[in-house]
Formats: sequence, C-alpha cells, structure tokens
Amino acid sequence: MYIDSHCHLDRLQLDGYNQQLALALDAARSLGVQRFLTISVDLDDYAPLTAICQANSDVCMSVGVHPCENSAMFARVSSKALLQLATPSYVWAIGETGLDYFHDDTLKQLQQHSFAEHIAASKSSGLPLVVHTRQARADTIAVLREQQANNGILHCFTEDWPTAKAGLDLGFYISFSGIISFKNAAELRDVAKQVPLDRLLIETDAPYLAPMPHRGKSNEPKYVPLVAQALGDALGLSAEYIGQLTTANFKQLFAAHYA
Repeated sequence: MYIDSHCHLDRLQLDGYNQQLALALDAARSLGVQRFLTISVDLDDYAPLTAICQANSDVCMSVGVHPCENSAMFARVSSKALLQLATPSYVWAIGETGLDYFHDDTLKQLQQHSFAEHIAASKSSGLPLVVHTRQARADTIAVLREQQANNGILHCFTEDWPTAKAGLDLGFYISFSGIISFKNAAELRDVAKQVPLDRLLIETDAPYLAPMPHRGKSNEPKYVPLVAQALGDALGLSAEYIGQLTTANFKQLFAAHYA
C-alpha cells in the first residue's frame, strides 16, 4: 500500500487516459496507491480541486498559494481567507507555501508574509502545513521558527541534513519525491538515511519530477511505488516496507482525519 502525499491532480497530463482523470487514478490504485493528497498552488485551484475530491473519496486536498505566484495572488492571501476555504472535511492541509528565491528574489517580503499567514492558518485549524523551499533554506527555517510552526511536511525535500534536522526538530515530516532516484542525488540519499523512519513520507509531485526510469517525462501518481523503491534502495529496505511505513506515517500526521 502507498500514499501519494503530494500531487497536483488538476495538472496531470492525461493524453494516455483519454483525458479522464478517473482512469489515471485507477491506474495508481491498481498498483496499491490508496490515497492522494492533491495540492493547491493558488486560490483559483479551489473549485477544480474541490470537484476532484467530491468525486473521489480517496482524494483529499490542501488550500494555499505557492511562493512562485505573483503579487496579485499574494494580495489575496490571509489566514482568515485560508481558514474559510479549509472548512470542508476533504481539506486536510494548508499550503503549498514556503519560500522560493530561485527564479525571482524580488518578492521576498511578499513570500514571507504569505508564508506567515499560511502558518497562522495551520496553527488555528490544526491542519498540517505543506512547505516548499528552494534556494531559501535559511529564511524558510527562520520563518518557521519565528512563527512557531510545529506541524507539517517539508515536501519534495532536496536540501542538506542541517535543514532536515531543523525541520524535524520543529515537528515536521520529510517527504521525498522522484528526485531520490536520480543518479546525481547521492547527497540527498545520504540525508534520507539520517531521517528517522517514523518521519518519512513519499510523493510524486506529479506531473513534475518523474522518477527513474521515467525522468524527463510527465509524472503521475502510479509512479509513487518507484519513489518507494528508490528510497528503499537507499535505506536497504523493500519498496513494500517503505510503502507500509510511509502510509503509517501519513496516517499519524493526519490522525484527525482517520479517527
């Protein structure tokens, strides 16, 4: 059994499924994927993600604004607005939020303000926070500490061990994507070996970052067992064990929804 803890179901490439998301989900289910957390990157995602959740009982969603959004979208972010959107039972998380200075570092203050508002919404609702960080590791940890965030996921983790350790110390889980399978990801695999087993998660981040041997192609949730295999290879464990382990970890993080 597997759980895809981070995917973008409204953005999947469905050419191979006659443009039917249901068929793509069935392909993943047939390989043992039992739940999908589909992630919001802006507030306009809310309606399409809601429709997906309402049509599929094994899909839950987040609400949030990605740090690579524009100033107009950031202007719509407030903890109050996020909390209002987070009331349905199928909303399980706040985010994807965080900091990303890779493409544009001129919006740092807006990103940091948005990040803080997401953290406030997470703390008020009790919903885990989904955090993205790229080329901003120090500021990401600093904001998490300043705002006293203590519940969530550092998703698609690609940073160093001190960053992982800082997140773990705050109570966060570390989620690995298909990047863990890349030949040039030896340092990341070394980080994974140091993460406590009860704090590991796996994800596809589909349609992005397809694992080997599909690197460079469109990703989809049915590839999450390949992420489990790559992580298992790094840790000396089977894909099946990683699937069971990360499923248990996901259920612990989202225990309120499994009660």
